[in-house]
Amino acid sequence: MSLIPSFFNGQRSSIFDPFSLDVWDPFKDFPSNSSLSQENSAFANTRIDWKETPEAHVFKADLPGIKKEEVKVEVEDDRVLQISGERKIEKEDKNDTWHRLERSSGKFLRRFRLPENAKMDQIKAAMDNGVLTVTVPKEEPKKPELKSIEISG
Repeated sequence: MSLIPSFFNGQRSSIFDPFSLDVWDPFKDFPSNSSLSQENSAFANTRIDWKETPEAHVFKADLPGIKKEEVKVEVEDDRVLQISGERKIEKEDKNDTWHRLERSSGKFLRRFRLPENAKMDQIKAAMDNGVLTVTVPKEEPKKPELKSIEISG
């Protein structure tokens, strides 16, 4: 007999048991907009790395399960790189029983302001094994030009 009353839907559980998988969810009975939470989840989980090399700015995004046709890479006039797309929800079969649904789905959008040294007309994108790589070449730094001034007098 447990000394601690069970608050977990009538199931016996101990809050002192570190291996107990019972977790009380205070929001489980509240109505939720599942499509909104899934969109936010996909948006928040789109991780993008940005590194600068001597030759270029390189962006890498992990987009597993997304085809290159489902991703857009665009550049706006004011030097903003935009990466967007949509991860579709898997079609449900009425005979299937889902035990967990953890992979995110929905639309994602990330924007980055590119620096002044970016060559906007030479941007390239490639998709390989679920990793999108966007390469933005850099302009050569201008070397200051020295001009000799004759001293009069």
